[in-house]
Amino acid sequence: MASSSSSSSSSLAFLGLTLALVLLISPAHSLTCTTQTFTNNNLYSKCLDLPTLKSYLHWTYNSSNSTLSIAFVATPAKSDGWIAWAINPTGTGMAGAQTLLAYKKSDGSMDVKTFNISSYSDIVESKLAFDVWNTSAESSGGVFRLFAKLKVEMESVNQVWQVGPSVSNGFPAKHDFNTDNLQAKGSLNLTGGTTTTTTTPGDSRLKKRNIHGILNAVSWGLLFPIGIIIARYLRTFQSADPAWFYLHIFCQVSGYAIGVAGWATGIKLGSESEEVVYSAHRKIGITLFSLATVQIFALFLRPKKEHKYRFYWNIYHHTLGYAILILSILNVFKGLDILNPAKHWRSTYIIVIIALGAIALLLEAITWVVVLKRRSSKSTKPYDGFNNGQG
Repeated sequence: MASSSSSSSSSLAFLGLTLALVLLISPAHSLTCTTQTFTNNNLYSKCLDLPTLKSYLHWTYNSSNSTLSIAFVATPAKSDGWIAWAINPTGTGMAGAQTLLAYKKSDGSMDVKTFNISSYSDIVESKLAFDVWNTSAESSGGVFRLFAKLKVEMESVNQVWQVGPSVSNGFPAKHDFNTDNLQAKGSLNLTGGTTTTTTTPGDSRLKKRNIHGILNAVSWGLLFPIGIIIARYLRTFQSADPAWFYLHIFCQVSGYAIGVAGWATGIKLGSESEEVVYSAHRKIGITLFSLATVQIFALFLRPKKEHKYRFYWNIYHHTLGYAILILSILNVFKGLDILNPAKHWRSTYIIVIIALGAIALLLEAITWVVVLKRRSSKSTKPYDGFNNGQG
């Protein structure tokens, strides 16, 4: 009897655990779109597990009246983020996309907005190029569901989908630029035959962006500041002469060479995506490259120490150097904002810059001690001519 009772209890416990798990699993968390259901009991003739961003699309297309009914299911990047689905009648990317965007308002209710995205730099709420009605959205278990009906007179469309981290005053914050985000696009056959999307590869472009970021961070963000620290502080120590000069030249010339490569990759990226323009980053980059080019050529115009123009050359050289230093660090952070890499990359660069700053402060103090001692030694040394005159 005890054994039977124990077995019965175990069975009940197992059934209870199974039931609890079933209740906890949201339909939108299902592994495939075919097992998903909706609280409004909407039914769709077709569905598709989209290849990126854990997203799903359900749709029914009525060719007799060109009506497309859709349900887009996705998890936003953060709990207070947004999801979006779009048709692009003119291209394959986000520029030109006729976008439906769903997000949760501050009172907890869901809202849907439409955006006609003419370019990446011009995202404004507006009517779409085709009729849209019956828009609504719901959320549960951290998953958003977007519903709409659209007048679409094409049986094959370019679709784009995306998720973002937040919404401020009804305006979506920019999404990440990871591989999954860049590949969230493809073609969709509405009428049946083909129910798979064809995505365009984003690995190559993402790799170029990362290479561009690394080259510029190493050149402008590290080698140039290190070269300036070497020139400013090591020259104070007589034992470091002329080693400090060659180290300084090595850092600046190497930094410039790597910076040219980074600048070239940036130009290439810009030419491949004319619709994406990061104005501030580009303007600072052009200014930085121009100043650094002038600074490198200054090496060949460097007067000798005793030359009457050496004083003015020093002013020009130092002013340009500190301008490059400030712009370099500023533009590295601009680039990090654009690339939006994992947080530890930004944290690592901040730690490196703080470390270089601390080293500079320490060397500044040591330098002043050395200079003041040297001046003190010179001021207390007797003048041979004066003493001889007294003798």
